[in-house]
Amino acid sequence: MISHTSIKNILFSTLICLIGNGVFAQQSHYIDNRPEAQYRINAVDSGIILRYGNGEDSCDIYGAREAIINEENGIYYLFYDGEGKDGWLACLAESKDLKTWTKKGPILNLGKPGSNDAKSASSPWVIKEKDTWHMFYLGTPNTTPAPDRIPSFPYLTMKAESKSLEGPWVKQYDVIPFPPKEGSFYTVTASPGFIVKYKNEYLQFFSGATKDSNGIKRTLGIARTHNLNSSWKIDSMPVFPSNEQVENSSLYFDKKSKTWFLFTNHIGINQNREEYTDAVWMYWSKDINKWNTDHKAIVLDGLNCTWAKGAIGMPSVIKVGNRLALFYDGHEGNSTGHMRRDIGLAWLDLPIKLPANK
Repeated sequence: MISHTSIKNILFSTLICLIGNGVFAQQSHYIDNRPEAQYRINAVDSGIILRYGNGEDSCDIYGAREAIINEENGIYYLFYDGEGKDGWLACLAESKDLKTWTKKGPILNLGKPGSNDAKSASSPWVIKEKDTWHMFYLGTPNTTPAPDRIPSFPYLTMKAESKSLEGPWVKQYDVIPFPPKEGSFYTVTASPGFIVKYKNEYLQFFSGATKDSNGIKRTLGIARTHNLNSSWKIDSMPVFPSNEQVENSSLYFDKKSKTWFLFTNHIGINQNREEYTDAVWMYWSKDINKWNTDHKAIVLDGLNCTWAKGAIGMPSVIKVGNRLALFYDGHEGNSTGHMRRDIGLAWLDLPIKLPANK
């Protein structure tokens, strides 16, 4: 007799075959009817590439997440949030082949008591201008109790700079890029995201969230500036409606097709009405300033990830040869919790084949 588990695995395998690249995906509805992705464009998972627990000075003793990849002179620099003994801090690991990683420990420290990054200094996005690297990182004065110390609202964007990706990074408390704003889509979260220089200005795809009696609504916004050491101007309308329930961003531009691809983590909800990061979604557009919510696909979730079947978190991407490397975090097994996650790597062949229609 075939067990229920075996039947489930067979059905999942069959589903993956049926909903390969560019094919319409019919997934179960979320309990609160939040929008779903109508397509799948499956990344091929390579599994865990960086495990938590052995970072310098116990910096990732409770977990590693929020993987952000950069490359310079043949060296890959992976920033990640180390869930350490004192709180969540931005940490660094380096590699020449994306397989073997050397952990370098924290690159940021907690701010002094009373500062906006007194409880967390994490999730750093960087861009280079001339000979200076500019960092925009997440700070917050609030966390849950020890030992988890999970960052709590507000999520703020803060600034640092360095001559090298390895640091040392000098915090710039006098620079306030874009604070949360009452009555907007970013009242409790205005946290950093991918930065690109487009035409004559810098665009940052930041995470914006607001909270009301119906819960938290999450989306992305676009912030603009001509000066990385000044304040940014926020577009009045978000990239997507706030009920899209996405956060964090990483962009890739395909020069041949002139198409922008935006990768983000989706927030799902389970039967107990508990929210968690359940998938990596990808949107595409010919215009970096205009995005259509119909043009999106699941690229990684519990169906095609080889090790994380519950929580799958923030993505970042980088072109490697004729493939796109997708870094993400997840929890080995079925857990949807915030803690004890590892960093994984998946791949998309280039060029990315998009669905012709629904």
